[in-house]
This record gives sequence, structure tokens and C-alpha cells, in this order.
Amino acid sequence: MYWLIAVMTLGIAGIIITGVIMEMQPAKVSKPWFKPTIGINLLVFVAAQAALIFMGANEVMAATEVAEAGGEISIGLGLGIIGVGIPTALSTIGAGIAVGPIGAASLAVLAEKPEIFGRTLIYLGLAEGIAIYGLVMSILLLDKI
Repeated sequence: MYWLIAVMTLGIAGIIITGVIMEMQPAKVSKPWFKPTIGINLLVFVAAQAALIFMGANEVMAATEVAEAGGEISIGLGLGIIGVGIPTALSTIGAGIAVGPIGAASLAVLAEKPEIFGRTLIYLGLAEGIAIYGLVMSILLLDKI
């Protein structure tokens, strides 16, 4: 199992190093071996992640002593925990959708008028507040379970 985690870590490190090379030396990006190397790196990472999911699920299913020690989780409790996570998930997605256009517009307006930097931060903060509200709702709901 640890070898899969090592392969995934090497895949992530390869992508990070590739990004640094592309940023520092853009002339090397035009090499004919560069794009296939990135594709193979991503393919190895996705394959290792899929193998980890399937092999890891087998190991978790086989651990009966852990299930006995932790107590029983009913279907209602499981659905309740999923319901607690939904506000955080949806508010985070909403905040991401809001921050994208606001950030792009902020950068565009800062190029013309750098003195309104504070106003753009306020708008970005309001958009990020959506995610905070969802997290607070999840914490309050988690207290009720």
C-alpha cells in the first residue's frame, strides 16, 4: 500500500517540478518530449490513485476489529453526517464560483486604478464569507447530532 502512496507523491512532485520548469524556462516547453512526459506523469498518478482507492477499500472492509471497537453507526446517523457536510460543500462551491469573476475583475480594475485595492478586497471578502457561513452552519448542525 505504501508503494502506491510513494508513486502518487512522485507524480505530484513531477507535476510541481514541471510547472516550475515551465515558469522559469519557457523555451524548454517546446521540446517534443515535454508534453508526452506530462501525459505519462498524469496517467501514472491517476492509475495509482485508482489502485489506492480499490486496494484501500479492501483493507478497510477487512478490518473487523476496528468496527467492533468504534461502535455501530446507523443509516440515520450516516445520512445525518452527510446532511451536515452538504452546507459546507455547496457554500464552498458557491464561493468558488463567486471569487473567480470577482478576482478577475479586481485584477483588471487594479491595472487601471491601483488606489482602489481596498474596495476589491472587500468584495473578495464578501464572496469568501459565503463559505464561512456554510462552515458555521455545518458546525451548528453537527452539534445537534
